[in-house]
Amino acid sequence: MNEAKRQIFGQCGIDSLAGPSEILVLADQDADPAAIASGLLSQAEHDPQARAILVTPSSEIMQHTLAELKSQLTQLSRESIARESLGSQGAMVRVPSLESAVDLVNQIAPEHLELQVADPEKMLPDIRNAGAIFLGKYTPEPVGDYWAGTNHILPTAGAARYASALSVRDFLRWSSVLQYNAAKLRSEKESIQQFARLEGLDAHAQSVEIRLKEEQKG
Repeated sequence: MNEAKRQIFGQCGIDSLAGPSEILVLADQDADPAAIASGLLSQAEHDPQARAILVTPSSEIMQHTLAELKSQLTQLSRESIARESLGSQGAMVRVPSLESAVDLVNQIAPEHLELQVADPEKMLPDIRNAGAIFLGKYTPEPVGDYWAGTNHILPTAGAARYASALSVRDFLRWSSVLQYNAAKLRSEKESIQQFARLEGLDAHAQSVEIRLKEEQKG
């Protein structure tokens, strides 16, 4: 599907060239390893290229989550896919603090971000780059996919640094409409012409000058 969209891009509107799926779970030392593991697997089971990342300051959380992953993997109908995904694309990253974890999240700009921390609302204002953010243990990623009403066509591969979830705005178009009168154009003449000359575009500068000359004649 992505290849089909790539071929028509520029000829008609498309949503995005999204994928593979990805999730980042940011967890503090009190998070539930079973919930963390299930969050990671919710994306790992998509396909072998899906990316599932745990970021935490706690080495104990990493150890317990790894044990949970091994246990929960055996219960999945798509076990082989999830196992390959975790093996080739998965990661567990230990950071010095939750503050540095937030910095890493903003660098990665994940498609899905689960904040499995004691106070996710407090952390939320510091998250600048993420497609969809799931607050707390009881908001797993499938809530966004299937039920809460948010669009789960989300920016991937770091595109959340500049893009947002799909919405009707992606399929709207508009035109810019501008109108100056002679006084307004005269007041900004020098600035406009300076930009034009910096670009070496004499006709741009001249188009302003000529109109004002015509206005003076009249």
